[in-house]
Amino acid sequence: MADRYLSFTGTAPGRFLTRRLGLPQPAPLQRWSPERPSLMGDRLLLTAGKSDLGLTDADARTALGRDLTTAPCGKPAAVVLDATGVRDVETLAEVHAALHPVVRSVAESGRIVVLGAPLESADHHQAAVQQALEGFTRSLGKEIGRGRTVNLVRLADAHAAESTLRFLLSPKSAYLSGQVIEVGSAPADVTAPHDPPHDTDRPLTGRTALVTGGARGIGEAVAETLARDGARVVVLDVPQAEQDARRVADRLGGTALALDITSPDAGARIAAALPDGLDVLVHNAGITRDRRLVNMPAEHWSSVLDVNLASVLRTTDALLESGTLKRGGRIVATASIAGLAGNAGQTNYGASKAGIVGLVRALAPRARAEHGVTVNAVAPGFVETKMTAAIPLFIREAGRRMNSLAQGGLPIDVAETTAWLADPGSSGVNGQVVRVCGQSLLGA
Repeated sequence: MADRYLSFTGTAPGRFLTRRLGLPQPAPLQRWSPERPSLMGDRLLLTAGKSDLGLTDADARTALGRDLTTAPCGKPAAVVLDATGVRDVETLAEVHAALHPVVRSVAESGRIVVLGAPLESADHHQAAVQQALEGFTRSLGKEIGRGRTVNLVRLADAHAAESTLRFLLSPKSAYLSGQVIEVGSAPADVTAPHDPPHDTDRPLTGRTALVTGGARGIGEAVAETLARDGARVVVLDVPQAEQDARRVADRLGGTALALDITSPDAGARIAAALPDGLDVLVHNAGITRDRRLVNMPAEHWSSVLDVNLASVLRTTDALLESGTLKRGGRIVATASIAGLAGNAGQTNYGASKAGIVGLVRALAPRARAEHGVTVNAVAPGFVETKMTAAIPLFIREAGRRMNSLAQGGLPIDVAETTAWLADPGSSGVNGQVVRVCGQSLLGA
């Protein structure tokens, strides 16, 4: 359903009226397209404190983008602030000094990325000011406006950050703001031996990706985006949706797999269907059965938990244990801000999505150590789908406006984030739950 308010605020009368009444003034977001694959304008690199990145100039341009400039420019499309060397309150003032003169000039739909360092438990001064960057980043994201985003990346290894910064400094991250993303060191053997040379335009070339619930909605967008990035896509959905799954798979040059993901033998059947193995596993399938707890039948509780959580646990275990998920592989599960903040009428759904968060945090270090596989999750907020289009008008409008970008996201926003996490270059990103919610005011 079209966002008529967003369209209205783009007109002269709309801008005048919303400004006079103090109403949200969302800016149309610049998303990726073949015609506009990158942000138009310079990338400005600033520093607060003495950088701890340990990179040469050549390294920095590889990790942070080759078109970086350290000279002031008119309207930068992106600003990268290296605050890895901020270790005390006095040096923290340099964050203000660096960004204060330029923040107003950042182009519409531009990016600010703050680079921080891991918190050092042995140095509580460093830990305090590096944690302060989180509050700073999220606060700036809520005030900057005009479709611009602000995110914090904590770097344990700057050499492993190239795919993350490429994503955050591109139109693909249009609906991602106020996030804190940790990038650790990439194990030397995390890339599968069969991988072709890394292609930043089609990084999934030669890889096989399976998307559950891929016949429609967000799952279909994920399948399309992974195929765009070079993957051979397997579209899995329930037998009732087999025709839709085949339609999507045929269009993308992939294959369809009609399967009830809640079947006890689902993992074994997936393994049998993929004798050459799997590189990317996207757990997207999910259902809602909304009722307040006092009115919720037991079957509404159990069906949501079975599809959204139990099936994810069972199939993940089976595909890891069988070796179907190859070394260097990626698991990306779908959580929700309902699992982080809770939502009235969704105790079952909130429980299932919070369970995904627990799965990611517990499994990620072990899966990488034992199988060379990373485990992450995306947590969508209000996304424009057929389901949200059926929400009553006033509740729908509140969902759209209650975020820093003052608008709903699109399925492609979740898909782009999934594709970044699936990228072979994202091996340093593990155990992360990334909210795709325009910096929702809920669950922040």
